[in-house]
Order: sequence, then structure tokens, then C-alpha cells
Amino acid sequence: MQRSVITSLVQNRTFSSLHHRNFRLLWIGTLISNSGDWMDMVAFNWLVLELTGSPFYLGLVNFCRAVPVLLLTIFGGVAADRVERRKLMMITQAIAMILALLLAAMVSLGIASVWAVMVIATLRGILMSFNLPARQTMLSDLVPRDNLSNAIALNSVTLAITRIIGPSLAGILISLVGVAGCFYINGISFLAVLWTLHAMEIPPWKKSPDGVSVRQSLVEGFEYIRSRSTIMWLVVIALVPMFFGQPYITMLTVFARDVLDIGSVGLGVLTSASAFGAIIGALMLASLKSSAPWGAIMLLGMTAFGLLLIVFSYSTWPAISVLLLIAIGIVSASYNSSNNTLLQLNVPDEFRGRVLSTMFTSRGMVPLGTAMAGILAALFGIEAAVASMGAVIVLLGIVITIVVPSLRKL
Repeated sequence: MQRSVITSLVQNRTFSSLHHRNFRLLWIGTLISNSGDWMDMVAFNWLVLELTGSPFYLGLVNFCRAVPVLLLTIFGGVAADRVERRKLMMITQAIAMILALLLAAMVSLGIASVWAVMVIATLRGILMSFNLPARQTMLSDLVPRDNLSNAIALNSVTLAITRIIGPSLAGILISLVGVAGCFYINGISFLAVLWTLHAMEIPPWKKSPDGVSVRQSLVEGFEYIRSRSTIMWLVVIALVPMFFGQPYITMLTVFARDVLDIGSVGLGVLTSASAFGAIIGALMLASLKSSAPWGAIMLLGMTAFGLLLIVFSYSTWPAISVLLLIAIGIVSASYNSSNNTLLQLNVPDEFRGRVLSTMFTSRGMVPLGTAMAGILAALFGIEAAVASMGAVIVLLGIVITIVVPSLRKL
């Protein structure tokens, strides 16, 4: 029965990439790994509050986790172009497993301190800086070119699903087995991820030329981006909307309490609505052919993302706000997945890790954007803060559509 379910899925265009065994294994591993990451993040935050009771330290721990992603992901891209990507992923996942089990043991023994948590958070951020580029660039090694857009979209579906599964599991596990038990389970889950990587049958890796330094590799990567305007604009589109747009997820707490007055339960609904929309958007893209107008989809999705943020920021009706967040999730997934697809299709393999790593620095930029949103909210109100940041995205979308018409034709 299980085989018949898989067969029916892969025969559907939306799930066609699952026909390839290597991608199936990566998909399963990503589902487990990202669920664990979200579960780990919730447990981390809960532990910090238990240890300190201070929102300041909560922000500081998350800052420790984000800064390495911002500063070191480009070096992770260099590594993804110089080292066998599966081997790099296995090393980072194995170390992450050790850190999870170490923290679990410290909590169990009652010797965990906020400073130890900050160190482990920083180390996890460093590992993520090398794992993200390797995982994303490996997609092109696992599926044929005509299935790449589908694989990227399905990968986005997985990320959106785990945004719901991970935090939900963390809440249940913390209440059942405590924070330490949550970390133990997360640590053990890495064994499944390592098995999926080990079970893949990867084509022989083409070793990069000897004698090329890390610094030279970085320079070559930035020079490649600078000398190709299309790639440069795709990187800008990957970064700027993340800085100005994605902080809305953190700001949902303020909207639930101060604007919509729906409490913590309402906050859960708002957050889930956004993730649900992202699943829909990614599935819609997965059903498209590789010859789809990805450039037009990307620009339209980005502009719509900014417009919907503006409308949402001034909504005072909870039901309308939920619908708007579903729509925001759809267009956000659409522009992100199409942008990723265009970068993967237009960058040669020897530069793919370095180019995509610039895109992943956006994960470190989101906390900076959140800080800016907090300052604007304190000065002008949360509605004006999110609306103004959405307006920047709309302006960027219009300007790029007019100034760089070639992107529409990609």
C-alpha cells in the first residue's frame, strides 16, 4: 500500500521529483531535520526563559544563533563548491547531534547556564552556515534539470510544513518529557538524517582545482555575481524582501495583542495561517513545468507580498487578517521558490554554492530587519512600521520590473 501511495504521488506532476530515490531520501531527511530545528529553537527559547526569565537574554541567544549565518554563510558556499556536499552535510549534522545531546545532558544534570546555551547557539549557527548552502546546492545533483524547479518547490513545501510540525511537537514534548527530553529526542533524530544521506547514491564528485585559496574562491564568486547583471538582480531580490518583509512573522505577536486583541490562541492561528499559505504556494509552483515564466512569477509574487503586507498592517478584523496571512504565505513562497529556481538554473555548478550562499545570508538579515521594525513600531506604531516596510518591497518590485525587463522573460 505504501508503494502504491508513492507511485501515485510521483505520477502527479506536483510530486514528480519524488520519483528520484536520492531526492526522496533528501526530502525525508529535510522533513526530519527542519522539524528538529524548529523544535530545538522552541526548546532553546523555553530553556532561556527558565534560566533567566529575561526577554533580553532570549533576544541575545537568538542573536548568537543568527549572526554566524549572516557572517559565515558565504564561506559555507565556498565549502559547498570545494568539498563533496554530502560529506559536508554529514559532518555538520553529526556535530549538531553531539551539541544537542551535550545540551540535553547539561540540562539533565542541572549544570546548564545561559552562557553555555549562548555558546551552543553560536556553534549551531556556524553549523547552519555550512549546512544550508550544501543542502540547497545538492538538489541539482539529485534530479535532472527539467525536474529542478519541482524539487525546489517541494523542498519549500517541506520547510513550510515543518514550521507547523516542529513547534507543535516541541510544545507537546516539553510538557511530557521536559526540555531535556526534547533535546534528547532532537539529538537522536539526527541518526535518521545521517542515514538518509548515507543511503544516497551520488555521482562521483568533481574535485575543485588545487591551489585555489579560500580568499580567491570568495573573490571569484563575488566577481561572477558582479559581472552578470541578471544574477546580481536575482541576489538582490533574494535579500531585500527578506530584510523588509519577513520580520512581519515576529511582529505577529504585537498584532495579536495590540491590534486584533485575540491573545495567544489567536497568535497561533495567525502563525499557522502564514505557514499554511506557504504550503499552498509551494505546491502551486511544484505543479508548474520547468518552462513556466519563473521571472514574471517572481516579480509578481514579490510585489504582491509587499502590497498584502500593507493591507494586513491596517486590518482590524481577525478573520480578514487570517485570510490575508494565507495570501501572504502563498505569494511569499511563490517569489522565494521562483527566485531560487532561477538562480539554480542560471548558475553553473562550479559557482552554485557561492552564489546561493549569498541568498542564505538573508536568514541572518531577518533579525536585523526585525530590530528595525521594532524601532519603527516604537516611533510610529506597529501598523505604520509594517506598512512602510511593505511599501519598500512594492517599490523595489516596480522599479526592477521597469528597469530590468529581461528578468520577466527568464
